[in-house]
Amino acid sequence: MLSHDLFIHVLFLLVLPLHPSRSWWIVFLFFGLLLLLGLGIYRDYGVSTDEVVDHLNGMVNVKYIGQRLAPRLAQQQASYASIPDLHNYIDNDHGVMFEIPVTVLSFLFTHHDSRAYYFMRHLLVFLTFVAGVWALFQLGRVRFQHWCWGLLGALLLILSPRLFAEAFYNGKDVVFLATFTIALYTLVRLTQQPSLDRILLHSLASALAVDIRVLGLLVVGFTLGFMGLQLKHSTLPLRAYFRIVGLYLAFTAAFVLIGWPYLWESPVGNLMAAFTRMSHFPWAGQNLYVGHYLRGYETPWHYIPVWILITTPLPYTLAAIGGLSAWVITSVRRPSLAFTAQLDLLFASWLLVPLILVVGLHASVYNGWRHLYFIYPALLLFAIRGAQTLYHLALRRRVWRKAILLVALLASLEVLHTAMRMVRMHPHQQVYFSFLPAPTAVALFDRDYWGLSYRAGLEWILAHDASSHIVVSSPRVDLVYNNSLILPADQRRRLHIVYPDEAPTNYMLSHYAKHDTLADRRLGREIHTFYVEELPVLSIFRP
Repeated sequence: MLSHDLFIHVLFLLVLPLHPSRSWWIVFLFFGLLLLLGLGIYRDYGVSTDEVVDHLNGMVNVKYIGQRLAPRLAQQQASYASIPDLHNYIDNDHGVMFEIPVTVLSFLFTHHDSRAYYFMRHLLVFLTFVAGVWALFQLGRVRFQHWCWGLLGALLLILSPRLFAEAFYNGKDVVFLATFTIALYTLVRLTQQPSLDRILLHSLASALAVDIRVLGLLVVGFTLGFMGLQLKHSTLPLRAYFRIVGLYLAFTAAFVLIGWPYLWESPVGNLMAAFTRMSHFPWAGQNLYVGHYLRGYETPWHYIPVWILITTPLPYTLAAIGGLSAWVITSVRRPSLAFTAQLDLLFASWLLVPLILVVGLHASVYNGWRHLYFIYPALLLFAIRGAQTLYHLALRRRVWRKAILLVALLASLEVLHTAMRMVRMHPHQQVYFSFLPAPTAVALFDRDYWGLSYRAGLEWILAHDASSHIVVSSPRVDLVYNNSLILPADQRRRLHIVYPDEAPTNYMLSHYAKHDTLADRRLGREIHTFYVEELPVLSIFRP
């Protein structure tokens, strides 16, 4: 009984203070249903392009930690010799604060079974996403001073099809989105009531973001700027603020160093090297963008805005534009340093500064706009601002009330339509386009660049071919291999994966990326194609 009471008390701390009507149970129900939904579907997704490499990143860093802390125990592990050393590893500068605990949990609980590992991994990515949704709810509640507005922001994040799908397998961008949002919320809490425990918590959240992606250093910049805004409205003396900032920087530096083994031998030098490589990452692939193939460093300035537009539900984008416009107009007409105005400035910086940095640094971007997913919660906060502006306008201007009501009704119907589309597309929401017809999307933009559809293709082959030895291939053999890892062991044993022209094959798979297109007759005779809302995502061929 005591443990149950403690759980309820902790839950109250997470969702309070809410509206005086004690509507905390609505928030409890909302997040409870979200968790139940995730638990019901986390096994449905395939293995993405990066996940095998991400797992190796985790193992490399765990091996390095073992070498430093318990070398004899590390050398006794069966896989020790096969895991590369951190010093010679090509991706040794990647942040691994998510991968390290996942690797340790895998070692403890999955017994070297790849299917169990990827199920566990997908669940952990989703739980991290839920934490980010909760942080967005809290930010919205604080800024708009009502729990309903915060819950609306959380709902819009969940009803963002691409983000929802990637919340189960994208251990980089979605995890970074979640940790960055949590760090911004701990920053807001720190400015509301500075204390040592809140400094420590915000330092830890900031370090988690940095140790996922080096771009998390933006949190440090936002913290210094936002704390500086408090000086004119705070009763704390200047000395106290310098003490808070000093402690924050010291704790954050210590936590970042602890959580990123790559920095242990040369903290400053390696951190700068990681930032430099991030801004000009040597990606060898190409993006299909408005009908042309471009390398990551060749993408024009409008690449990110266009991808945001075509993959974000249209009501969210329009509401965010309205919210940004309302913020600019209010800032010009009635400049203020009130706390809500400071929050708006923080959210605008969160949304716009990374975009400016990407353009200014000519950073390599690819695979849609996934590298900037972490700005999406800020976009949704401005969407809420836009919705709230219309709501207040309807209350004050009766003549506009019917028009605003019509707009709200149409937006609500489109949000409902988006939810229905997510159900129909499951588990391939990662190929969602907000308003583009399927033929236009096929001609102009990349589709399933994550390669998740290969799981469906392999499952179809195994269900329709009873042979005990099935030879499969693809122009992207790595995606076939990745998705074979999440199949049951007895089904994996039936598959023999080869490179094209390496051996006679029974089946070829294509997911329409780059050269790997349906028009390539060398793949053979098409026998089955998977469609997601009339969008072809994968075909199976008989050579």
